[in-house]
Amino acid sequence: MRILFFITLQLISLSFFSAAERPNIVILYADDMGVADVSYGDPGAKIQTPHLDQLASQGMTFTDGHSSSGICTPSRFALLTGQHHWRRFHGIVGAFGGTVFEPEDFTIAKMFKRKGYRTGCFGKWHLGWDFDAIRKPGTKKGDPHAESYDWTKPFPDGPLDQGFDYYFGDGTINFPPYCWIEGDRFVTIPTKPVIKSRPLAGGGSFRPGPMAESWNPYNILPTITQKTVEWISKQKKDQPFFAYLAFNSPHYPIVPNKPYHGKSKAGYYGDFVIETDAMVGMVMNALKKQGFADNTLVVFSADNGPETHAFERLEEFKQWSSGKYRGVKRDVYEGGHRVPFIVKWPGKIKPGSVCDEVVSQVDLAASFAKIIGYHLGKKEAIDSYNLLPVLEGKKYSKPLRVATVQNTSPKKFALRQGDWVLIDAPSGAAKKENSAYLNHFDLDPYGQGHEGLLFNLKKDPRQSNNLYAKFPDRVIKMRSLLKEYLSGKPCSPRQG
Repeated sequence: MRILFFITLQLISLSFFSAAERPNIVILYADDMGVADVSYGDPGAKIQTPHLDQLASQGMTFTDGHSSSGICTPSRFALLTGQHHWRRFHGIVGAFGGTVFEPEDFTIAKMFKRKGYRTGCFGKWHLGWDFDAIRKPGTKKGDPHAESYDWTKPFPDGPLDQGFDYYFGDGTINFPPYCWIEGDRFVTIPTKPVIKSRPLAGGGSFRPGPMAESWNPYNILPTITQKTVEWISKQKKDQPFFAYLAFNSPHYPIVPNKPYHGKSKAGYYGDFVIETDAMVGMVMNALKKQGFADNTLVVFSADNGPETHAFERLEEFKQWSSGKYRGVKRDVYEGGHRVPFIVKWPGKIKPGSVCDEVVSQVDLAASFAKIIGYHLGKKEAIDSYNLLPVLEGKKYSKPLRVATVQNTSPKKFALRQGDWVLIDAPSGAAKKENSAYLNHFDLDPYGQGHEGLLFNLKKDPRQSNNLYAKFPDRVIKMRSLLKEYLSGKPCSPRQG
């Protein structure tokens, strides 16, 4: 009887927890954007982002926010699963590559769907599809020719299989096939080879593969944004929704539309960032117009830091996308994974607040689970920390995260613990660092004469003073913890 009474009581309490009390969730995810590409109200910034500035003024800006990786596919996997990518794979999904997910994987989209949310995904996926399902008999795996595929068939293992009710996008802007996909079907059919020599405002290239006749890279950013706006306009007040808009910008190819040319003081890249900011404004306006703004939690971040063309912008425009940090995309230096990170939640987050807490995009899973009342199992979102105490401005005596593991390539890891970061490799750079950049900031290229790197980021955010030899005990302790994580220990202490 007591058990029956308890179950009845639980059901009654759940019946009073209405859909209106659960916030809508929107993630706006930029592609290859540096932490210093947002102006945050600075009138002297060479790239002005008024809509992101407004988002920051209405919410919380994290100065120490990170993606899981310095490249795109792994960071997207980590964001959606609450699990670091290096537990499963490294690298990106190539052209005609299969899914990175396993059938029973937890994703935040599946979680939202189980809790009664409508779920929509827009733009860049880059987590793989099942190309074999549409490949014609007798053709080779990864064949780049249009005639090798039946484009009328469903296109499985994409967003719909990971918990999204709806998808509209182009897959990945510089990977074939170059066409529009809606749900698990092709809207435009790729019938000819991509034109690699097509003129582009800011440069870039495309991998060989089939392209639809009407495909135009300039259409992608405004189209996926408009589709997101249309989807939001169809949502109902009595059912919460989750929207994930993954921009193709400011990733190469750099293709800002003409109305944005010359709007920045950082070339076409800066113009592309400004157009991205305008798309953020369109989504925010849609939420307000439809009456959702006051009950919607919005996250803006990016999958990794800026592409190596940031070196050229530093020389030509004196704009360093990584701000006071060292490194670019692919690096385990801070600039490779420290990214813009803004969260707005009306009535919960103090407007204009700034937080120096170290947070990771893997933490969104546990935070969202807590918000919507989803109990995470022991194998779900194993690296995710609940950020609600931070978001709600509650007092706590020590950092929420014990440590954070950063990684891009298979044999190069970094462990962040408090103000300290250990790079368990002779260099944090993925490629040879630009000499003009090193001279500009008076940096040692590293790579020889030591086994690893140790920095105090509070005192040395540029990572210019290697303390590895000076603090051997700290190195030993941090390396030991890193090995524990790499051997399987969850980064989050949460018990299922």
